[in-house]
Amino acid sequence: MTLQLQTAYAIMMTDDEDIIIEVNDKLKQSVNKNLENHHVNEVFKRWIPYEDGKVVIAEATEELSLLFLKGESQLNRNLYFGIISSEMKELMVKLDELIKANSRLQAIIESSYDGIYLTDIEGNTLLTNSAMERITGIPKEYYMGKKVESLIKRGILESSVTKRVIETKESISRVQFNRAGNESLLLTGSPVFNEKREVESVVTNIRDLSQLIELQNALKEANELNHSYRKEIERLKKKENEQSSSIIMKSEKMREIYDTVDRLVNVDATVLVLGETGVGKDVLAKYIYEHSDRNRKGKYIKLNCGAIPSELIESELFGYEKGAFTGAGQQGKPGMFELADQGVLFLDEVGELPLSAQVKLLRVIQEKEVQRIGAVAAQQINVRLIAATNRNLKSMVDEGLFREDLYYRLNVIPIHIPRLSERPKDIHPLLEYFLAKNNQKYNFQKQFSEELKSFFHQHSWPGNIRELSNLVERLLLVSKETIITLKDLPQEYQLAIHSVNLPPESLTLKEAIELAEKQVICHAMKTCTSTYELATKLETSQPTISRKLKKYGLHMIQ
Repeated sequence: MTLQLQTAYAIMMTDDEDIIIEVNDKLKQSVNKNLENHHVNEVFKRWIPYEDGKVVIAEATEELSLLFLKGESQLNRNLYFGIISSEMKELMVKLDELIKANSRLQAIIESSYDGIYLTDIEGNTLLTNSAMERITGIPKEYYMGKKVESLIKRGILESSVTKRVIETKESISRVQFNRAGNESLLLTGSPVFNEKREVESVVTNIRDLSQLIELQNALKEANELNHSYRKEIERLKKKENEQSSSIIMKSEKMREIYDTVDRLVNVDATVLVLGETGVGKDVLAKYIYEHSDRNRKGKYIKLNCGAIPSELIESELFGYEKGAFTGAGQQGKPGMFELADQGVLFLDEVGELPLSAQVKLLRVIQEKEVQRIGAVAAQQINVRLIAATNRNLKSMVDEGLFREDLYYRLNVIPIHIPRLSERPKDIHPLLEYFLAKNNQKYNFQKQFSEELKSFFHQHSWPGNIRELSNLVERLLLVSKETIITLKDLPQEYQLAIHSVNLPPESLTLKEAIELAEKQVICHAMKTCTSTYELATKLETSQPTISRKLKKYGLHMIQ
């Protein structure tokens, strides 16, 4: 076949290996070089097949480009009809940029960690990436050309956002389960519009949240660990400063007690704190909790067994289910043991527990489980128990008022706190602490006289630390003067002044005479009920006694 057509078209024939066999004059004249028996890539600087080779853009020179349309083959020959145009240069540059952009886009989609698939308006899958294969476990080629509804019916996808995106013309997000059954896939469908603002396709992004959830959990654990470290640092700081807000001690007895406690804070044995009312049993219990590892895990719960009616003590300790008894809350209520789980439960005045509650308390200690009133099953608990009492539990056991087995369960580590009068070295630092605390609380700047401090030091303090604290606050509030003296003491303490031996060098002669006179009158008032009887006892007149009582601010106790 000879190509002698004199047309405006450039015509070229090649074999199956793209070797040029023959060209017409138009192409020969345009290219102006020998073409026969050369490969197309040798003749043309650029040979870009498009649409499976049916359309080819070729660049002959920098000024000349051609657009070839591939015709049907004849006798194993390829016939190309080309349009010669100098404007093809610009089109070829744009096409080249478009090809590169498409290649970059394909690389971006393929390298995305999220699964991506593109569907047309009919729901047919047009494009997907390898991440889909990792997330779903199914080769990405399987999705190509298949409808979303078909994939859902086969169980490959649980649901799709494509239909909803087409209906709303808006981006839609949905969380669904992955193939492992975990709710950790985030599907986000976004519409792609044509020039008429019609949805022509939908891009769906599938994000695997499992690793994000793992990172979130790891961050939560790290924050919890960081919080525990901060609490441990705070605990160590408190331990370094024993002269803290509530632990005031100078006496050797109290130092020995707290040295012993420091060795016991992280053991789970039950502690029984013994001592009179007001000696600081609750302060010691709180100290054990704050300096133990349990203060990072659970709460410190305190229950005064003597302040709760006997019929309610069990519900307070063990809790109750809704409807367990008349008046029970509709939601039920956890007991103190449940609230103190992983922490410390402090039972103050444990000697006041009724026998019925003692039985259940013993079971909780032995079984380490608690059962609410009205519940059918018990639940495990982990509680450090600290009990305290001012009563003699051993004597109560002998009298049948306290269970012997419970007594031995509580009396594992007994700690006896001495009364304040047995540790006089603690009186002065406690006095200074309560004075400073109340001055700050009420914005005062009051002080105690030396005579009053001497009285504090020598008083017997039957109410112990609690009595001392209350008296200091009372004096600061009642006294009008900046310097508080013996005259400011309440009447019940005035009667005790005579028993206090004050240092004589601190008094003038007049003050010593008045003090002695006042002490004699106070002493006599203990056994007298009227001013006449008092005058007779002191061998003076009733008007004199009335005048002295008024002078010293004393009143007869009726």
